[in-house]
Formats: sequence, structure tokens, C-alpha cells
Amino acid sequence: MGIALDALYFALHPNQLGALIQWKLRHASLYNRNKTQQSATAKVCFEYLDKTSRSFSPVIKELHPELLLPVCVFYLILRGLDTIEDDTSISLDVKQSLLRSFKDHLDQDGWNFTGNRPEEKDRELLVQFHNVIAEFRKLEPTYQAIIKDITHRMGTGMADFAGKAALGYGKVTSVEEYDLYCWHVAGIVGEGLTHLFVKAEMGDNTLINQPLYRSMGLLLQKNNIIRDVRGDFDDGRQFWPREIWSNHIDKFEDLFEPKCLNNALNCSSEMVLNAIGHARDCLSYLAGLNEQSVFNFCAIPQTMALATLQLCFRNPAIFQHNVKLTKGNALQLMVDSSQGIEGVAKVFCHYVRRIQQKNNPEDPNYLRIKVACEEIEEFAKTLVPTKSIDLAKEKTGAKGHWAGSHPEQVVVSWAVASIFALGVLWLIARTNLF
Repeated sequence: MGIALDALYFALHPNQLGALIQWKLRHASLYNRNKTQQSATAKVCFEYLDKTSRSFSPVIKELHPELLLPVCVFYLILRGLDTIEDDTSISLDVKQSLLRSFKDHLDQDGWNFTGNRPEEKDRELLVQFHNVIAEFRKLEPTYQAIIKDITHRMGTGMADFAGKAALGYGKVTSVEEYDLYCWHVAGIVGEGLTHLFVKAEMGDNTLINQPLYRSMGLLLQKNNIIRDVRGDFDDGRQFWPREIWSNHIDKFEDLFEPKCLNNALNCSSEMVLNAIGHARDCLSYLAGLNEQSVFNFCAIPQTMALATLQLCFRNPAIFQHNVKLTKGNALQLMVDSSQGIEGVAKVFCHYVRRIQQKNNPEDPNYLRIKVACEEIEEFAKTLVPTKSIDLAKEKTGAKGHWAGSHPEQVVVSWAVASIFALGVLWLIARTNLF
């Protein structure tokens, strides 16, 4: 989105402008990248990092110098793999061959791929993939081995699933199969990153404990699958497991029928319940990180995922279109998630309480959702002082500042804030978040 549109957005949403200012004032980059010392291929890699991920790019670029390029290259390699897996225009034979051999191309100077359909959003990354390979081959051999191993296992898992899909088995049946798919496309990434963190001595050795890094990836992927249910359905893809949706509807397409809305909402709440089952492991994992930039890199996506799950919870809009956090909300999460484990615990508590507030007593999973949320909150309290969590609880129940204002005060404040938004254009431009 251009700078003018960003200015217009914050002018129309002045109550969110404070989050941008707070991020700029409270957040200072821990490490300064010297772009003049970057190779031409590294500059291309960071360019495509910006193009392929607006959410991950800022936190990756602020990583400790030891991990900056390894994580950037790792992300782009897996994004390239995912772009092949996602493209329904590629024939099965070609797709499976590419996915299984992708790791081998990392040793092939000058390799790229031009076979994606023109409208595939990350097509250009694969067209310019020789730049990523060039930087990969400059990495420390240990880092190369970790990245190649994960690429191989992830590509193989994707190829296997693509083959099953072609045989009519692509519609996920059981929760076990759902977890396995999420593991192949996201959970295994957490394993690779964890090995990078531990190798760089920026995470405790206990993080190699498989359930913890597994949960980090599964929470993120399950959030994406819940949020994207309509788009996936329109593309002929179905990732919500039959084991869950058959408890509420007869046919998967009933989720999108207005007459089945209540059952669809109950189904979505069970999907969210399944996803938040990973929350406590995620908090444990974050507590084991001992370097601030790595903590920020891991914490921000997790809090955004939990906030998005809360947004999706019993929200009819997910069956019509993709829902997403507002810019102001995303910025506030970035601020709060950069305050260490205490800040993240407060965010988790805030959003599980919001889920509790929307929990419907007539939902068959009402009690299970209630218990799950309470368990997350109780676990969070073991990580930070109780007083801090209690203060967060007070804020959750408070009315917004704008809600209690008189109409004329709102108009005046809105006008002042809108004008002020124009004065912070340079902040938006320099933030490069959206």
C-alpha cells in the first residue's frame, strides 16, 4: 500500500494512530544493517523478503547479524517451495518432482524456475531464485546443512500430500492427518529455526524438545487454515478435518450456506479450540529464548496468530472472505510482543479472555473452550508476576477512549488526529511495515 493510502487510512482511523507512534518511539532496532556492505545478491534477497512477507520482513531484518542472512535465506527457500506447492496450474508430475528435488537445486548455481502461472503472487521470487542460491552457498556449512535438511523433509511431505490430493485424498480426514499436514508445511520450519537458534547460542538447549517447536509451527499454520477457509474452498482446497466439521454439518460446503450459519460457527469454534491447544507450549518455548531479537522474531507472529484466532472465533465473516487484523492492532501487538515474556503473556491472556467473552453457552464445545482458555491464562501467570496479569485483565474490560466521548469531542478529536496523521507520513514511510 502506498504512503498516501496509509496516511488516508490513519486519518480515517485516528484511534489507531497512537500504535504507530508508540511503535516508533518505544521500539529501537537492536542492530543496524549496513546496506553498503551487502553483496548484490543479498540486496536482492532482502528485496524479495519485503515483497513476500510484510509481517515477517521487519522482524527478520532486525535479527542478530549472526542469524540475519541464514534466516532470510531460509525463509525465501521455503517460500519458493511453498509457491510451487500452492500453484494449482503445475501438473502433478512436475510439482512432485520439483518438491522432492528442491534441496538439490540449492547446490546448483544459477538455477531458477519460470513455470508458475503469471498470477502466482510470489512467481518472481522463483524467477530470481539464483540470487537466493548464491547467498545460501555463502552460509556457514552447519547452517546450510540445517536448511537443506528441512527443505528436503518439507518438500517430501508436500509432494506426498499433493499425490494423495490427486487421488481424491486431499481433503483432510482426521485431526491426526491435519496435524501431520501442518507439521510438514510449518511445524518442521520451527525445528529448523530452533536448531539455528541453539547453534548460534541464542536459545536454551531444552528448546530442541520436539513438542515445543512443533507447537510454534502448528499454531501459526492452523491460524492460517482457519482464517483462509473461504479462499481455500474457492480454490478447491479443504484443510478443515472431517473429524471436526462432521460434528456440525453434513457436507463441507454447508459451512458457506447461510441456513447453516449457527452450525458453521460452532464448527469454527472447535477449530479454534484445537489451535489454542498449542498456546502453552508456545509460551514455554518463548521463555527459553535468551536473545532479544530472536525473541521478537518468534513472539510477534505468535501473538498475531492468537489475536487473529480471536478475530475468527464465532465470526461469520470468515465464511465470506479473509479476515485480518487492523494496521493499528498489528502495530500494537508488535510493541507489546517486544517487551519480553511478560508482555507476550499479557497479550495471550488478553485474547483468550476475548475468546471467553464470545464463547456461546449453546455451543457444544462451550465448556471445553472455557477450560482451555482458563488453563492458558493460569499457565501465563506462572511466567510473570500476578499483578501484571491482573492489570491486563482490568484493561480488557475497560471501555475504549472514543466510546465515552461526546459527539462534538469525537469530531474535533478526529479532525485533529487526521491532520496529525499527515504530519507523521515520514514515520509511516520509514517504518516499512505495510
